[in-house]
Amino acid sequence: MGWSLTIGRIAGTEIRLHITFLLFLAWIGIADYVAGGAAAALDSLAFIALVFLCVTLHEFGHIAMGRRFGIKTPQVILSPIGGIASMERMPEKPMQELLVAIAGPLVNVAIALLLIAVFGLGLTGAAGLDFDSATLAERLLLVNITLVLFNLVPAFPMDGGRVLRALLAMKMGAARATAIAARIGQGFAALFVVLGLFYSPVLMLVGVFIYFAAAAEQQTASFAGFASRLRVADAMEPSPLVLNATQPISVAVDALLSSPQKDFPVLGANGRLAGLLDRDAIILALRDRGGEAAVGEAMRPSQPLAAAQPLGAAFIAMRNRGAGAEVVLDEAGRIAGVLTNDNVAEMMLIASVRPGWRFRRR
Repeated sequence: MGWSLTIGRIAGTEIRLHITFLLFLAWIGIADYVAGGAAAALDSLAFIALVFLCVTLHEFGHIAMGRRFGIKTPQVILSPIGGIASMERMPEKPMQELLVAIAGPLVNVAIALLLIAVFGLGLTGAAGLDFDSATLAERLLLVNITLVLFNLVPAFPMDGGRVLRALLAMKMGAARATAIAARIGQGFAALFVVLGLFYSPVLMLVGVFIYFAAAAEQQTASFAGFASRLRVADAMEPSPLVLNATQPISVAVDALLSSPQKDFPVLGANGRLAGLLDRDAIILALRDRGGEAAVGEAMRPSQPLAAAQPLGAAFIAMRNRGAGAEVVLDEAGRIAGVLTNDNVAEMMLIASVRPGWRFRRR
Protein backbone atom coordinates (compact mmCIF):
# COMPACT_ATOMS: atom_id res chain seq x y z
CA MET A 1 0.00 0.00 0.00
CA GLY A 2 1.40 3.40 -0.95
CA TRP A 3 1.60 6.49 1.27
CA SER A 4 2.87 4.57 4.29
CA LEU A 5 5.92 4.94 6.51
CA THR A 6 7.99 2.16 8.06
CA ILE A 7 8.28 2.55 11.85
CA GLY A 8 9.96 -0.76 12.71
CA ARG A 9 10.54 -4.39 11.86
CA ILE A 10 9.77 -7.51 13.91
CA ALA A 11 10.99 -10.95 12.84
CA GLY A 12 11.22 -9.95 9.19
CA THR A 13 7.87 -8.13 9.06
CA GLU A 14 7.86 -4.36 8.50
CA ILE A 15 5.38 -2.34 10.59
CA ARG A 16 4.11 0.56 8.50
CA LEU A 17 1.82 3.48 9.30
CA HIS A 18 -0.45 4.71 6.54
CA ILE A 19 -0.41 8.48 6.14
CA THR A 20 -4.13 8.62 6.95
CA PHE A 21 -3.34 7.18 10.39
CA LEU A 22 -1.01 10.11 11.12
CA LEU A 23 -3.68 12.53 9.90
CA PHE A 24 -6.19 10.78 12.16
CA LEU A 25 -3.87 11.19 15.16
CA ALA A 26 -3.37 14.87 14.36
CA TRP A 27 -7.13 15.43 14.03
CA ILE A 28 -7.86 13.72 17.38
CA GLY A 29 -5.04 15.54 19.14
CA ILE A 30 -6.08 18.99 17.89
CA ALA A 31 -9.79 18.42 18.57
CA ASP A 32 -9.19 17.26 22.15
CA TYR A 33 -6.66 20.02 22.77
CA VAL A 34 -9.23 22.63 21.74
CA ALA A 35 -11.94 20.96 23.85
CA GLY A 36 -10.00 20.04 26.99
CA GLY A 37 -6.43 21.28 26.80
CA ALA A 38 -3.10 19.46 26.64
CA ALA A 39 -3.97 16.83 29.26
CA ALA A 40 -7.08 15.72 27.35
CA ALA A 41 -5.15 15.58 24.06
CA LEU A 42 -2.35 13.47 25.57
CA ASP A 43 -4.88 11.13 27.21
CA SER A 44 -6.67 10.55 23.89
CA LEU A 45 -3.44 10.02 21.95
CA ALA A 46 -2.14 7.58 24.57
CA PHE A 47 -5.40 5.62 24.41
CA ILE A 48 -5.32 5.47 20.59
CA ALA A 49 -1.69 4.36 20.66
CA LEU A 50 -2.59 1.51 23.05
CA VAL A 51 -5.59 0.54 20.91
CA PHE A 52 -3.39 0.25 17.85
CA LEU A 53 -0.84 -1.70 19.86
CA CYS A 54 -3.66 -4.20 20.46
CA VAL A 55 -4.47 -4.11 16.73
CA THR A 56 -0.81 -4.73 15.88
CA LEU A 57 -0.65 -7.68 18.29
CA HIS A 58 -3.84 -8.99 16.68
CA GLU A 59 -2.16 -8.90 13.24
CA PHE A 60 0.96 -10.58 14.60
CA GLY A 61 -1.28 -13.38 15.86
CA HIS A 62 -2.17 -14.04 12.21
CA ILE A 63 1.47 -13.61 11.19
CA ALA A 64 2.84 -16.02 13.82
CA MET A 65 0.30 -18.71 12.94
CA GLY A 66 0.95 -18.24 9.24
CA ARG A 67 4.67 -18.64 9.83
CA ARG A 68 4.00 -22.06 11.36
CA PHE A 69 2.69 -23.09 7.95
CA GLY A 70 5.62 -21.60 6.05
CA ILE A 71 3.85 -18.36 5.08
CA LYS A 72 5.91 -15.17 5.30
CA THR A 73 4.44 -11.71 5.88
CA PRO A 74 6.63 -8.91 4.46
CA GLN A 75 4.66 -6.10 6.08
CA VAL A 76 1.71 -5.08 8.21
CA ILE A 77 0.08 -1.70 7.59
CA LEU A 78 -1.87 0.25 10.21
CA SER A 79 -4.63 2.60 9.06
CA PRO A 80 -7.51 4.35 10.86
CA ILE A 81 -9.84 1.41 10.05
CA GLY A 82 -7.45 -1.27 11.36
CA GLY A 83 -4.45 -3.36 10.38
CA ILE A 84 -3.68 -5.27 7.19
CA ALA A 85 -1.16 -8.12 7.31
CA SER A 86 0.16 -8.59 3.77
CA MET A 87 0.82 -12.33 3.72
CA GLU A 88 2.58 -13.75 0.67
CA ARG A 89 -0.27 -16.24 0.32
CA MET A 90 -3.11 -17.78 2.29
CA PRO A 91 -2.95 -21.41 3.46
CA GLU A 92 -4.22 -23.93 0.94
CA LYS A 93 -5.67 -26.32 3.52
CA PRO A 94 -8.97 -25.21 5.12
CA MET A 95 -7.89 -26.15 8.65
CA GLN A 96 -4.73 -24.07 8.29
CA GLU A 97 -6.74 -21.08 7.08
CA LEU A 98 -9.13 -21.48 10.01
CA LEU A 99 -6.22 -21.47 12.48
CA VAL A 100 -4.60 -18.43 10.85
CA ALA A 101 -7.92 -16.55 10.83
CA ILE A 102 -8.81 -17.31 14.44
CA ALA A 103 -5.32 -16.52 15.77
CA GLY A 104 -5.87 -12.74 15.59
CA PRO A 105 -9.08 -12.61 17.68
CA LEU A 106 -7.55 -15.08 20.16
CA VAL A 107 -4.78 -12.55 20.81
CA ASN A 108 -7.45 -9.98 21.78
CA VAL A 109 -9.09 -12.59 24.02
CA ALA A 110 -5.71 -13.07 25.72
CA ILE A 111 -5.28 -9.30 26.16
CA ALA A 112 -8.78 -9.01 27.66
CA LEU A 113 -8.10 -11.86 30.09
CA LEU A 114 -4.78 -10.24 31.06
CA LEU A 115 -6.53 -6.92 31.78
CA ILE A 116 -9.14 -8.73 33.89
CA ALA A 117 -6.44 -10.58 35.86
CA VAL A 118 -4.10 -7.62 36.41
CA PHE A 119 -6.66 -4.87 37.11
CA GLY A 120 -9.42 -6.97 38.67
CA LEU A 121 -11.94 -6.02 36.01
CA GLY A 122 -15.16 -7.90 35.36
CA LEU A 123 -16.86 -8.92 32.13
CA THR A 124 -20.35 -8.48 33.57
CA GLY A 125 -20.03 -4.70 33.78
CA ALA A 126 -18.39 -4.23 30.39
CA ALA A 127 -21.70 -4.02 28.49
CA GLY A 128 -23.02 -1.15 30.60
CA LEU A 129 -19.70 0.65 30.92
CA ASP A 130 -19.73 4.44 30.60
CA PHE A 131 -16.85 4.88 28.18
CA ASP A 132 -16.17 8.54 29.05
CA SER A 133 -15.86 7.93 32.80
CA ALA A 134 -14.13 4.53 32.56
CA THR A 135 -10.49 4.00 33.47
CA LEU A 136 -7.90 3.38 30.77
CA ALA A 137 -7.83 -0.35 31.58
CA GLU A 138 -11.65 -0.58 31.39
CA ARG A 139 -11.69 1.17 28.02
CA LEU A 140 -8.99 -1.17 26.67
CA LEU A 141 -10.98 -4.17 27.93
CA LEU A 142 -14.06 -2.95 26.07
CA VAL A 143 -12.01 -2.28 22.92
CA ASN A 144 -10.55 -5.79 22.90
CA ILE A 145 -13.96 -7.39 23.45
CA THR A 146 -15.29 -5.26 20.57
CA LEU A 147 -12.37 -6.30 18.34
CA VAL A 148 -13.10 -9.97 19.01
CA LEU A 149 -16.83 -9.65 18.31
CA PHE A 150 -16.43 -7.40 15.27
CA ASN A 151 -13.69 -9.47 13.65
CA LEU A 152 -15.73 -12.65 14.05
CA VAL A 153 -18.64 -11.23 12.03
CA PRO A 154 -18.79 -13.62 9.03
CA ALA A 155 -18.04 -10.86 6.52
CA PHE A 156 -15.38 -12.21 4.19
CA PRO A 157 -12.47 -11.33 4.05
CA MET A 158 -12.58 -10.35 7.73
CA ASP A 159 -11.43 -12.99 10.20
CA GLY A 160 -14.96 -14.34 10.72
CA GLY A 161 -15.44 -14.53 6.97
CA ARG A 162 -12.22 -16.49 6.58
CA VAL A 163 -13.34 -18.86 9.31
CA LEU A 164 -16.62 -19.28 7.43
CA ARG A 165 -14.82 -19.96 4.14
CA ALA A 166 -12.52 -22.50 5.81
CA LEU A 167 -15.51 -24.34 7.30
CA LEU A 168 -17.33 -24.31 3.94
CA ALA A 169 -14.19 -25.47 2.11
CA MET A 170 -14.11 -28.55 4.34
CA LYS A 171 -17.45 -29.57 2.80
CA MET A 172 -17.10 -28.24 -0.75
CA GLY A 173 -14.44 -26.95 -3.15
CA ALA A 174 -12.40 -23.88 -2.33
CA ALA A 175 -13.77 -21.93 -5.31
CA ARG A 176 -17.42 -22.50 -4.32
CA ALA A 177 -16.66 -21.79 -0.65
CA THR A 178 -14.99 -18.52 -1.61
CA ALA A 179 -17.89 -17.49 -3.83
CA ILE A 180 -20.43 -18.09 -1.05
CA ALA A 181 -18.29 -16.38 1.61
CA ALA A 182 -17.65 -13.41 -0.70
CA ARG A 183 -21.38 -12.92 -1.37
CA ILE A 184 -22.12 -13.04 2.35
CA GLY A 185 -19.27 -10.59 2.96
CA GLN A 186 -20.63 -8.17 0.37
CA GLY A 187 -24.06 -8.45 2.00
CA PHE A 188 -22.56 -7.44 5.35
CA ALA A 189 -20.63 -4.66 3.59
CA ALA A 190 -23.90 -3.20 2.28
CA LEU A 191 -25.37 -3.44 5.79
CA PHE A 192 -22.35 -1.61 7.26
CA VAL A 193 -22.72 1.19 4.70
CA VAL A 194 -26.42 1.62 5.55
CA LEU A 195 -25.74 1.58 9.30
CA GLY A 196 -22.88 4.03 8.75
CA LEU A 197 -25.32 6.53 7.27
CA PHE A 198 -27.05 6.70 10.66
CA TYR A 199 -24.28 5.97 13.17
CA SER A 200 -20.69 6.38 11.97
CA PRO A 201 -18.83 7.35 8.77
CA VAL A 202 -16.08 4.91 9.84
CA LEU A 203 -18.57 2.05 9.54
CA MET A 204 -19.30 3.20 6.00
CA LEU A 205 -15.59 3.12 5.15
CA VAL A 206 -15.29 -0.38 6.61
CA GLY A 207 -18.27 -1.49 4.52
CA VAL A 208 -16.76 -0.12 1.31
CA PHE A 209 -13.41 -1.76 2.12
CA ILE A 210 -15.05 -5.14 2.83
CA TYR A 211 -17.08 -5.00 -0.39
CA PHE A 212 -14.10 -4.46 -2.67
CA ALA A 213 -11.81 -6.73 -0.64
CA ALA A 214 -14.35 -9.57 -0.93
CA ALA A 215 -14.53 -9.05 -4.69
CA ALA A 216 -10.71 -9.09 -4.91
CA GLU A 217 -10.50 -12.27 -2.83
CA GLN A 218 -13.07 -13.95 -5.07
CA GLN A 219 -11.05 -12.95 -8.13
CA THR A 220 -7.89 -14.33 -6.52
CA ALA A 221 -9.62 -17.64 -5.80
CA SER A 222 -10.91 -17.79 -9.37
CA PHE A 223 -7.37 -17.24 -10.62
CA ALA A 224 -6.05 -20.03 -8.41
CA GLY A 225 -8.61 -22.44 -9.85
CA PHE A 226 -7.96 -21.34 -13.42
CA ALA A 227 -4.16 -21.39 -13.07
CA SER A 228 -3.91 -24.72 -11.24
CA ARG A 229 -3.72 -26.67 -14.51
CA LEU A 230 -1.41 -24.29 -16.38
CA ARG A 231 2.32 -23.63 -16.64
CA VAL A 232 4.11 -20.35 -17.30
CA ALA A 233 4.71 -21.53 -20.88
CA ASP A 234 0.93 -21.64 -21.43
CA ALA A 235 0.49 -17.96 -20.62
CA MET A 236 3.69 -16.30 -21.83
CA GLU A 237 4.16 -14.29 -25.01
CA PRO A 238 6.50 -16.63 -26.94
CA SER A 239 9.54 -15.70 -29.06
CA PRO A 240 9.80 -12.07 -27.97
CA LEU A 241 11.95 -9.44 -29.62
CA VAL A 242 15.22 -9.18 -27.69
CA LEU A 243 17.36 -6.08 -27.25
CA ASN A 244 21.05 -5.70 -26.46
CA ALA A 245 22.21 -3.63 -23.51
CA THR A 246 24.59 -1.65 -25.72
CA GLN A 247 21.96 -0.64 -28.26
CA PRO A 248 20.58 2.92 -28.15
CA ILE A 249 17.11 3.69 -26.82
CA SER A 250 16.12 4.68 -30.37
CA VAL A 251 16.26 0.99 -31.33
CA ALA A 252 13.92 0.17 -28.43
CA VAL A 253 11.54 2.91 -29.59
CA ASP A 254 11.47 1.38 -33.08
CA ALA A 255 10.81 -2.08 -31.60
CA LEU A 256 8.00 -0.67 -29.45
CA LEU A 257 6.30 0.96 -32.43
CA SER A 258 6.75 -1.91 -34.88
CA SER A 259 5.38 -4.71 -32.69
CA PRO A 260 2.60 -5.31 -30.16
CA GLN A 261 5.27 -6.16 -27.58
CA LYS A 262 5.63 -3.81 -24.59
CA ASP A 263 8.30 -5.61 -22.54
CA PHE A 264 11.70 -6.52 -23.96
CA PRO A 265 14.31 -8.93 -22.57
CA VAL A 266 17.80 -7.42 -22.67
CA LEU A 267 21.02 -9.35 -23.28
CA GLY A 268 24.36 -8.32 -21.82
CA ALA A 269 27.79 -8.36 -23.45
CA ASN A 270 28.19 -12.06 -22.61
CA GLY A 271 24.99 -12.94 -24.46
CA ARG A 272 23.15 -13.81 -21.24
CA LEU A 273 20.00 -12.21 -19.85
CA ALA A 274 20.84 -8.87 -18.27
CA GLY A 275 17.44 -7.32 -17.56
CA LEU A 276 14.02 -6.27 -18.84
CA LEU A 277 13.04 -3.01 -20.52
CA ASP A 278 9.37 -2.04 -20.47
CA ARG A 279 7.42 0.63 -22.30
CA ASP A 280 7.39 3.11 -19.42
CA ALA A 281 11.17 2.83 -19.00
CA ILE A 282 11.64 3.41 -22.73
CA ILE A 283 9.56 6.60 -22.66
CA LEU A 284 11.27 7.93 -19.52
CA ALA A 285 14.73 7.20 -20.92
CA LEU A 286 13.84 8.89 -24.21
CA ARG A 287 12.59 11.97 -22.35
CA ASP A 288 15.41 12.25 -19.81
CA ARG A 289 18.44 10.85 -21.69
CA GLY A 290 17.63 11.03 -25.38
CA GLY A 291 17.60 8.43 -28.10
CA GLU A 292 21.34 7.76 -27.98
CA ALA A 293 21.35 6.54 -24.36
CA ALA A 294 22.12 2.83 -23.98
CA VAL A 295 19.32 0.36 -23.33
CA GLY A 296 21.34 -1.01 -20.40
CA GLU A 297 21.02 2.32 -18.60
CA ALA A 298 17.21 2.14 -18.60
CA MET A 299 16.50 -1.57 -18.08
CA ARG A 300 15.60 -3.07 -14.71
CA PRO A 301 17.03 -6.29 -13.23
CA SER A 302 15.14 -9.44 -14.14
CA GLN A 303 14.18 -12.35 -11.90
CA PRO A 304 13.36 -14.82 -14.68
CA LEU A 305 10.68 -17.48 -14.46
CA ALA A 306 10.96 -21.05 -15.69
CA ALA A 307 8.73 -22.07 -18.58
CA ALA A 308 7.74 -25.30 -16.79
CA GLN A 309 6.93 -23.50 -13.52
CA PRO A 310 3.27 -23.60 -12.31
CA LEU A 311 1.55 -20.44 -13.49
CA GLY A 312 -0.17 -19.69 -10.18
CA ALA A 313 2.97 -19.63 -8.04
CA ALA A 314 4.97 -17.75 -10.69
CA PHE A 315 2.32 -15.06 -11.16
CA ILE A 316 1.89 -14.52 -7.41
CA ALA A 317 5.67 -14.19 -6.99
CA MET A 318 5.76 -11.69 -9.85
CA ARG A 319 2.87 -9.71 -8.36
CA ASN A 320 4.49 -9.64 -4.90
CA ARG A 321 7.55 -8.04 -6.49
CA GLY A 322 5.35 -5.43 -8.13
CA ALA A 323 6.45 -6.56 -11.60
CA GLY A 324 4.05 -6.19 -14.52
CA ALA A 325 6.09 -8.55 -16.67
CA GLU A 326 8.95 -11.03 -16.37
CA VAL A 327 11.26 -12.93 -18.70
CA VAL A 328 10.70 -16.68 -19.10
CA LEU A 329 13.59 -19.10 -19.65
CA ASP A 330 13.46 -22.65 -21.01
CA GLU A 331 15.27 -25.65 -19.53
CA ALA A 332 18.49 -24.71 -21.32
CA GLY A 333 18.42 -21.16 -19.92
CA ARG A 334 17.44 -19.58 -23.23
CA ILE A 335 14.82 -16.82 -23.47
CA ALA A 336 11.52 -18.52 -24.27
CA GLY A 337 9.06 -15.68 -23.75
CA VAL A 338 7.69 -12.95 -21.52
CA LEU A 339 4.89 -13.37 -18.96
CA THR A 340 2.77 -10.24 -18.56
CA ASN A 341 -0.14 -9.20 -16.35
CA ASP A 342 -2.14 -8.36 -19.47
CA ASN A 343 -1.80 -11.85 -20.91
CA VAL A 344 -2.88 -13.49 -17.65
CA ALA A 345 -5.83 -11.06 -17.32
CA GLU A 346 -6.98 -11.90 -20.87
CA MET A 347 -6.78 -15.63 -20.12
CA MET A 348 -8.81 -15.15 -16.93
CA LEU A 349 -11.44 -13.24 -18.92
CA ILE A 350 -11.70 -16.13 -21.39
CA ALA A 351 -11.89 -18.67 -18.55
CA SER A 352 -14.67 -16.65 -16.86
CA VAL A 353 -16.93 -16.92 -19.92
CA ARG A 354 -15.79 -20.43 -20.91
CA PRO A 355 -14.63 -22.23 -17.72
CA GLY A 356 -13.66 -25.38 -19.61
CA TRP A 357 -11.66 -23.63 -22.32
CA ARG A 358 -8.47 -25.51 -23.21
CA PHE A 359 -5.65 -23.06 -23.78
CA ARG A 360 -3.29 -24.06 -26.55
CA ARG A 361 0.15 -24.97 -25.24
CA ARG A 362 2.95 -22.85 -26.63
